[in-house]
Amino acid sequence: MVTDPLAERFEADRPHLRSVAYRMLGSLSDAEDAVQEAWIRLQRSDVDGVANLTGWLTTVVGRVCLDMLRSRTSRREEQVPDPVIVADEGADPEQEAVLADSVGLALLVVLDTLGPAERVAFVLHDLFGVPFDEVGRLVGRSTDAAKMLASRARRRVRGETPAPDPGRHREIVDAFLAASRDGDFDALVALLDPDVVLRADFGGRRPAASGVVHGPAAVARQAVLGALPGAELHPALVNGAAGVVVTVGGRPFAVLGFTVAEGRILEIDAIADPDRVRRVAAAVLGDE
Repeated sequence: MVTDPLAERFEADRPHLRSVAYRMLGSLSDAEDAVQEAWIRLQRSDVDGVANLTGWLTTVVGRVCLDMLRSRTSRREEQVPDPVIVADEGADPEQEAVLADSVGLALLVVLDTLGPAERVAFVLHDLFGVPFDEVGRLVGRSTDAAKMLASRARRRVRGETPAPDPGRHREIVDAFLAASRDGDFDALVALLDPDVVLRADFGGRRPAASGVVHGPAAVARQAVLGALPGAELHPALVNGAAGVVVTVGGRPFAVLGFTVAEGRILEIDAIADPDRVRRVAAAVLGDE
């Protein structure tokens, strides 16, 4: 059997490249497309003299992602980034590796507010250690300008992404879900931050149901209305934070990710697009 050393090397780097692309794009499917494009470009290039192929591929993926970000139309406010989900208990070593390589929904949402060059500079340098001179060449800026891009992004991320406390966050999320099921409006409001935001994405089949809800009272009302009789809740880690996969009649219905800060729920990201739910919840629900 004849093996292709270049293909073997690329496959060894694929998880790393997927992580880079996912942080850039916030979409698992787009990340896969970016990695595949990097493979195509690798096949067309002479890399015999490349000393650090992983670094070369990282830069290629960064360039592909930058092009994809620049070509996007303005992202809908209500669109929730694809999360990485694993079971909350009993994750096998492979799942744990995926979780360790995930990134919080809160961070992805903040990254979505950055311009393409800022996002690329922050992700490549702060998350993956790419030198600023390389980042500058990639985004078409000087080294100093690349540093400024990353610095602006860093301030935004640090200012808007709360530090996690998994155990306490799970208690708060469980209390929220119980209050939703019981229709306890006052208990729900007490668990919500005054600036709470609910983002819901029901996909193209129910565009009118998608949207953004602000404020404790409005979010609490939506929680009560959305608590379906007979729904089963599967605790899950949604990008490393407490969340839940909802099934109805054994079928996947929704994925809820929560951002908790200072003892209250600050953001709820709800994915109810059937196609997206089936795809992202596979690690928890299997093939059902």
